[in-house]
Amino acid sequence: MTEQFEFSAAHRLHCPELSDDENQRTFGKCNHPSGHGHNYRIAVAVRVRTGTGAPALTTGVLEAIVTRMVLDRFDHRHLNVDCVEFAELNPSVENIARVCHDLLSDEITAAGAALDHVTVWETAKTSATYPARSLAD
Repeated sequence: MTEQFEFSAAHRLHCPELSDDENQRTFGKCNHPSGHGHNYRIAVAVRVRTGTGAPALTTGVLEAIVTRMVLDRFDHRHLNVDCVEFAELNPSVENIARVCHDLLSDEITAAGAALDHVTVWETAKTSATYPARSLAD
């Protein structure tokens, strides 16, 4: 089962181990000191048991978990400034996907399902999935 959600947030792509010039060359306008914003889309894919009886995890329960663990935490925030998860971590789309996965995994397991993967779209053409699939999968 996969559900999609949206949140809006600002971030700045910046690696403290790089010089200002290296950061500018690497991240371009995404390295602007004030940051920039996106309307992110997140897809949360879970594995649930099928068959007879009530499902262990309903879409309503999944929505409540994602709202509490991700949307309430990141929506209308500056990820670098307002979110402890990115205090020491560059909030690239790949890292946002990994952080969302980490935040959701235990909660979804406790609700009786298994988190398969999380995909985050930063733009219509740029996304990252965690965990990533290998070409052999």
